[in-house]
Amino acid sequence: MPTVYLSLGSNLGNRQAQLTTAITLLTERAGNIPVLSDFYETEPWGFQSQHPFLNIAVKLETEFSPFELLAITQQIERELGRNAKTSNSSYQDRLIDMDILLYDNMVLNTAELTLPHPLMQQRLFVLKPLAEIAPEIRHPILGRTIETLLNKLDEKQS
Repeated sequence: MPTVYLSLGSNLGNRQAQLTTAITLLTERAGNIPVLSDFYETEPWGFQSQHPFLNIAVKLETEFSPFELLAITQQIERELGRNAKTSNSSYQDRLIDMDILLYDNMVLNTAELTLPHPLMQQRLFVLKPLAEIAPEIRHPILGRTIETLLNKLDEKQS
């Protein structure tokens, strides 16, 4: 059964309730979540907002293909009030955001889905929770562990 790592975030409304509901729906529809990280409060990335994010990483064991899982996560986002990923190619506040970071060691680049997530190594709000639950997992393209990627990004931002 494939192992998938996802990043979830929310910066509007009851952020923790949104994330908890998303995790419940993922478990009901996509598979088993044996591990999840703590919640991390972070500043918005790629846009300005007065609303900080709450982020979490989850490990998911699923029988669904990457594209089936993408459809499930997008449906959950819509049900929880998410209208669009971006507005005019820029990021914005959101009730819920779910990104597939890693799907086993798969490398995929299509118009619909890129694996591993192409920006994960640039985002502390992704790497910190992911390193908590999967520090030794290796990025399938960069060949470095999540912990190493986090330490490298921490050094750059210090």
